[in-house]
Amino acid sequence: MKDKSGLIESGKIVNTHGIKGEVRLQPWADSPGFLTGFENIYIDGKPVKVLAANVHKGCVTATLEGVNDIDSAIKLKGKVFCINKSDAILEEGKFFIADLIGLQAIDADTSESLGHVADILTLPSNNVYVLKGEREILVPAVPEFIIETDLSKGFVRVHLIEGL
Repeated sequence: MKDKSGLIESGKIVNTHGIKGEVRLQPWADSPGFLTGFENIYIDGKPVKVLAANVHKGCVTATLEGVNDIDSAIKLKGKVFCINKSDAILEEGKFFIADLIGLQAIDADTSESLGHVADILTLPSNNVYVLKGEREILVPAVPEFIIETDLSKGFVRVHLIEGL
């Protein structure tokens, strides 16, 4: 979810880990390792310093400043946490899902509007863009179909094949 403060929802604290206050973070990212590089996460809009973070069984175990025992860790269970977008470094061609939602979708072959990106399905093989206009179109988020993404101009150019 996009926020005017620059914070973006990035996962959920799903459990404690051990008895010394570590928490288990379920990442909402392509890779759990992405979340291990942040100095701070934001819980309830407030920054919390990350003292240590490691990938463990598809999640991230983290030691947070001020969370020193299981009692304080359990109080965080179920909370959604955010990162500050300005702290993130994305690889070339990678985007935050929240930034893609709402972009105008343009047919690369005809330059006609197909509507807008209404949702992104995160599937095991690849993401799928849900375009909504006169009809709903599902487009695999792979280079053969996603020709160009321009956040500054607010569009994504897609190549459609028969059957999409």
